[in-house]
Amino acid sequence: MNIQIINGPNLNLLGVREKSIYGDSSFETYLTELQGRYPNLNITYYQSNVEGEIINKLHEVGFSYDGIVLNAGAYTHTSVAIADAIAGIKTPVVEVHISNVYKREEFRHHSMLASNCKGVIAGFGLDSYRLAIESLIVK
Repeated sequence: MNIQIINGPNLNLLGVREKSIYGDSSFETYLTELQGRYPNLNITYYQSNVEGEIINKLHEVGFSYDGIVLNAGAYTHTSVAIADAIAGIKTPVVEVHISNVYKREEFRHHSMLASNCKGVIAGFGLDSYRLAIESLIVK
């Protein structure tokens, strides 16, 4: 089973930025833990701060992978283009957020992507990614 994790803008700074919200672990460290936890899955990782590159990655894997875990960062709240890319592919996408976006600023309470996703997981720290993977592997 092939699972693609896609992280959007500023998530390359996990472990460095706003530790009170996002924690002090880098995503690469957490990814190693995920891959160890699921040795029978091919979990690949992609991060970009550029909206078009995220769309290109969705198009690239969206017809051949078994699942996509997407943390689009701030693009969650602004990107019709990413929402359209999700709607246009066959692979199920689970939207994730490290923080509980509903405890944050009002503009974070709306997702442009959610209606095109299998589901949304928010507020469980980096473990949100594991929960998303679990939702994709359970039939």
